Amino acid sequence: MQILRKSGWAGFEKTLKMDRKEVIKKVKESGLNGRSGCNFPTGLKWELMGKGVRYLICNANEGEPGTFKDKFIMEKNPSLLIEGIAIASYAMGIHKTFIYLRGEYSYLKPKLERVIKQSEEYLKKINLKININLGAGSYLCGEETAIMESIEGKRPVVRQKPPYPPEVGLYGKSTCVNNVETLANVPLIFLGGWNNKLELYSLSGDLKKPGVHEVEGGIKLKQIVSLAKPKTEPKIIYFGASGGCLPYKKFENLSVGYKSISEQGCMLNGRGLIICGKNREIVELSKIFTEFFLQENCGYCTPCREGNFRIWELLKKIGCRKGRKSDLNLLQKLAYYISDTSYCALGTSSTNHLKCALKYFKGEFLKLCK
Repeated sequence: MQILRKSGWAGFEKTLKMDRKEVIKKVKESGLNGRSGCNFPTGLKWELMGKGVRYLICNANEGEPGTFKDKFIMEKNPSLLIEGIAIASYAMGIHKTFIYLRGEYSYLKPKLERVIKQSEEYLKKINLKININLGAGSYLCGEETAIMESIEGKRPVVRQKPPYPPEVGLYGKSTCVNNVETLANVPLIFLGGWNNKLELYSLSGDLKKPGVHEVEGGIKLKQIVSLAKPKTEPKIIYFGASGGCLPYKKFENLSVGYKSISEQGCMLNGRGLIICGKNREIVELSKIFTEFFLQENCGYCTPCREGNFRIWELLKKIGCRKGRKSDLNLLQKLAYYISDTSYCALGTSSTNHLKCALKYFKGEFLKLCK
């Protein structure tokens, strides 16, 4: 796998012979985009950083259900990540960086600390200090401004934008946030032979071989799924909890990419695919995902907090065969009201799974209604 390639800090040493602007230009020309959910050009994000004191945050929260590719990198090739952080920090003139590590990944903290200590001779060259902040398990901290609130010791509530982090970020200073996979790819750009088309996908669900696979972007859905060897005929593909779902048979020949997936009303997010077999019931799956958002919402806004609870009640009612056809209309309305009026991206995406389920599997809901 390309992402497991060992650089030995050769990429970093090459960048030290370059001007900072040249490093950013090289990253821009490489075509590296953010490997999280927004797919924003990495070099451009670095270029937009303001003046004065600056910070870099490595987003290692990775809370999206079905996504574990960043964990894979930190387990198998953590030195590549630390080198990527160093290159990014040098390019942006940053001297203090934070790795915001998901609470459930706490066992990785000692390993990362060892790698940072072993890398001191390189980090000293650019006077860089790397801190590791352990999250408390909040899904909301996958959002960049919620991470900043958490690092500052506050309740992790999403900030309103603008201003954007490159203008006013952590402690009111210009801040860049990149995730683990994005930063781990940076050293490979300077080593040569890097393939921008290769991406990591996390595959889980009713599979014989779940795990992380590295494939070229644009690959067909059925080709990705076949790598993990389904236990039974796939029925539904979920793109994490917030990315929505698609019926497998109808879309097995769909080329997988941010644009192609969004055109079907879904989001690729962190490229986590949850494959559910033919014996899974869509109403029960919808209830499980709704329960997840009930547990993870911050409680700040009414649409997300109360609306998802009402959806859960209706799904429970339908699952017990006590629902009416009119309940489906109410489910549909609630799903769109929550999506349109919630305060942050957690709320606006919390009903994507249900909107897709009602669009593609409405017959299964109707069978359980009077």
